[in-house]
Amino acid sequence: MIKKAALAIAVAAVPLMAATAASAEGEKYVLVSHAPDSDSWWNTIKNGIALAGDQMDVEVEYRNPPTGDVADMARIIEQVVASGPNGLITTLADYDVLQGPIKDAVASGIDVIIMNTGTPEQARDVGALMYVGQPEYDAGLAAGTRAKGDGVTAFLCVNHAIQQPTVGERCRGFADGLGVDLGDSMLDSGTDPAEIKNKVLAYLSAHPETDGILTLGPVSAGPTMQALNENGMAGDIYFGTFDLGDEIVKGIKSGVIQWGIDQQPFLQAYMPVVILTNYHRYGVLPGNNINSGPGFVTADGLTKVEEFAGEYR
Repeated sequence: MIKKAALAIAVAAVPLMAATAASAEGEKYVLVSHAPDSDSWWNTIKNGIALAGDQMDVEVEYRNPPTGDVADMARIIEQVVASGPNGLITTLADYDVLQGPIKDAVASGIDVIIMNTGTPEQARDVGALMYVGQPEYDAGLAAGTRAKGDGVTAFLCVNHAIQQPTVGERCRGFADGLGVDLGDSMLDSGTDPAEIKNKVLAYLSAHPETDGILTLGPVSAGPTMQALNENGMAGDIYFGTFDLGDEIVKGIKSGVIQWGIDQQPFLQAYMPVVILTNYHRYGVLPGNNINSGPGFVTADGLTKVEEFAGEYR
């Protein structure tokens, strides 16, 4: 009996010893995004991964292509894989360009979680453990359905990230929610604020029937608000946007923007670090992908958002 008890104690102690050893070695997780340095929306992502690293007592690193070039991002992933981290957290902004390096990471034994950009199906195809983010088409569809109920019939979708196919799914979903063809309603605005403003002004002038605007984030929302202030349409045209930020919160508060879709970027960075750490230490893993959004933020729900906009929201 004493021998059996001692054996049971020894067996039970193995997982704890393994977890302690892994923790003592120091896990490292690298997040690679497609975002250019100029996109301040990603500061929330950086805050999320930093906080998760501190709380889980692991090393974390954030990397991105300075100009947002996806080919450059692919090279960064290859460099990360060569350095041999315990896990890779990455966006999947362009499946065709990024699938190779991500599959190579999986083949080398690095656990991967896809976050923010991409789809659950694409995540499964490249061999990732899971997807943490907002299904973009579904979010656009929900936004379009809401706008249709509010009376919108013709819209402009200001797309500042035309090079990322999955972001355009927001516009397509919005059109389907309205029950109209996307047609030429999706504007390739670029990222220069002055250019975005001028393109929005030109589009609205050429399409006077437009009664709704959808922007895809702070990069395009701010200049679009400037355009509406300039042509006198601010507060008179239906305006919804993806994501949050200081300017968007001000727009919602003033009534220029009806709602912002919160995909909770903090969770998109925070959760993968927590999940990977617990997976490597204890072998536990959620059974499903995690949808961090969409959620509609209106003027009635701005208290916490306003407090933490650009930091954790």
